[in-house]
Amino acid sequence: MNQEDYASEDANGADPGSVEDARATRRDAGEAESSRASRGWWDRNADEYQSEHGAFLGDDRFVWGPEGLDEADAALLGPAASLKDKDILEIGAGAAQCSRWLAARGARPVALDLSHRQLQHALRIGGSDLPAVRLVEADAGRLPFRDGSFDLACSAYGAVPFVADPVTVMREVHRVLRPGGRWVFSVTHPVRWAFPDEPGPEGLSVAASYFDRTPYVEQDEEGRAVYVEHHRTLGDRVRDVVAGGFRLLDLVEPEWPEWNHQEWGGWSPLRGNLIPGTAIFVCERD
Repeated sequence: MNQEDYASEDANGADPGSVEDARATRRDAGEAESSRASRGWWDRNADEYQSEHGAFLGDDRFVWGPEGLDEADAALLGPAASLKDKDILEIGAGAAQCSRWLAARGARPVALDLSHRQLQHALRIGGSDLPAVRLVEADAGRLPFRDGSFDLACSAYGAVPFVADPVTVMREVHRVLRPGGRWVFSVTHPVRWAFPDEPGPEGLSVAASYFDRTPYVEQDEEGRAVYVEHHRTLGDRVRDVVAGGFRLLDLVEPEWPEWNHQEWGGWSPLRGNLIPGTAIFVCERD
């Protein structure tokens, strides 16, 4: 991949230096604070993330979540053969593994991420013989593309859980999609917010209200957010999709497969066999 394939947008992020002794709390966090925290967190943690999960994600595999549901099997974007010559936007692409899988099927993907360091990993991986992917650094709430630029859009745990106003993202995706375009995104299953984020038995008892939408925030000694994640109930997510101008075609809750023995944060075979860990929304632009 050539350097000219990489575009930078909206470079007003947080200092990517280390943050020690961050304290977890639940409090309000607005759009600007959430965006700064996400950019800084992913820039700081991209190396560790790719080192820990890179083998599972692969260099050119499209995985929807920790369960390991593969787009090659699920075909949530449509049959693989139908992706050829399609313009596809991946939001929160990380190291662009999903986009490379799409490119190998003849699509023209654009991999967008807020984190400069994540996209550097995309450049590193893309330096091999894998298909080239265009990379763009930008905020999901302000997509730097013309109206009707894409046939499809997708996001595997990218952007949506970390933004204060998901409807803004939905409307931006709606704007850049062509009529009839499909938008498929995965997030942590909302029911998980009622349980501790632990992979073992301690993660199986309800510890909080499912209906408490207060964001989860990790903040430094001066109270500045260094990580923010926003909770929406399942109904909230459906309403966000509709408010963004989409029709919900399907809601997929992947079951934990027998072959997957790994733990990933709070995801594990123990919990995955009892409660859902991921929700995938399959939507269509009117």
